[in-house]
Amino acid sequence: MPRLLPLAALIALAALTACVNAPDSSDSDKKATNSDITADAGGAHTVNGSIHVPAGSKTGDVETVNGSIHIDDNATLTGAHTVNGGIGVGAGATLDSLSTVNGGISVAERAHVAKAITAVNGSLKLGSGADVGGALTNVNGDINLTAAHVAGGIKTVNGNIDVGADSHVEGGILVMKQNGGLFDWMPNRKPRIVIRAGAVVQGDLKFEREVQLYVSDKATIGPVTGATPVKFSGDNPPG
Repeated sequence: MPRLLPLAALIALAALTACVNAPDSSDSDKKATNSDITADAGGAHTVNGSIHVPAGSKTGDVETVNGSIHIDDNATLTGAHTVNGGIGVGAGATLDSLSTVNGGISVAERAHVAKAITAVNGSLKLGSGADVGGALTNVNGDINLTAAHVAGGIKTVNGNIDVGADSHVEGGILVMKQNGGLFDWMPNRKPRIVIRAGAVVQGDLKFEREVQLYVSDKATIGPVTGATPVKFSGDNPPG
């Protein structure tokens, strides 16, 4: 199973994103340095500002450094990337990838992300019928699925994971250990992992640090390493 990207590699996203933001009047897409903008057919790039992708529109990449990104229902775009800000994806939207460093990512019902969804410090949330072709990856922040599909597995260091009823995860789950130095800033806590009724997790569930693992008696999971599953009945686990 692929391992969680090193924190340094994720933070490098900040530098990569910033590189595309120098204004260039020859570019066909929108670029700005200090404004909130609406994406057009060529995409949108800004430094200090938020980006809006209108409902039903088709565009390229949208990228900002300090700002949020809001993608309306049924929009189609290449990808959405920010450094300091959250990303909201509307129902039925379609795109290749999503990434942020400091901020949460929320994907509404029936939206499709062809590749990975990545954050460092931020929650990841998938609505009913949402489909992700790659992995869900973060370091710190809750990960929640509601009847959603993830093809590339779930990877975290310090996040709680809730695989909701009727969700389907391929590629297993990996909770990485807090390697000394790199993750010393994190609280010393046990991530809470819940697999609810009707959920399916294919592949290995590997825990490199101590977690609380709760698995519904109506869920289906792969082999577990590093934790002892606590079975529960009904909608919710103990506690």
